[in-house]
Amino acid sequence: MKKADMKVYKERLLDLRARLRGDVSSMAAVALRQSGTEGSELSSMPIHMAELGSDNFEQEFTLSLMATEEDTLGMIEAALIRVEDGIYGRCTGCEGIIPKTRLNAIPHTPMCVKCASSLDNLAG
Repeated sequence: MKKADMKVYKERLLDLRARLRGDVSSMAAVALRQSGTEGSELSSMPIHMAELGSDNFEQEFTLSLMATEEDTLGMIEAALIRVEDGIYGRCTGCEGIIPKTRLNAIPHTPMCVKCASSLDNLAG
């Protein structure tokens, strides 16, 4: 891949990383109820069991989303390392070139469609 193309993808990866870091921080604050004062925590206590269940579901859902976002951040970091190493755009499975259409859709992908599909079939 040309250095100019790598620079464009590096910027996309950095922008995506910054956005996801902000999302994860926001979700962490919500999930962990970091409201700042103990008094406001008491006023938000649910009165009915159904409200408690809804609150628990929301918290579990948010924590699940955070885990997914953290996985994506890890993939972005690995992609940035591949950019620095000059191997970004090469499949980690077959070492073939990952098409730009795939990199445009998923800039942090480490694999071509064929290798990613094979991996999904093994996991599924």
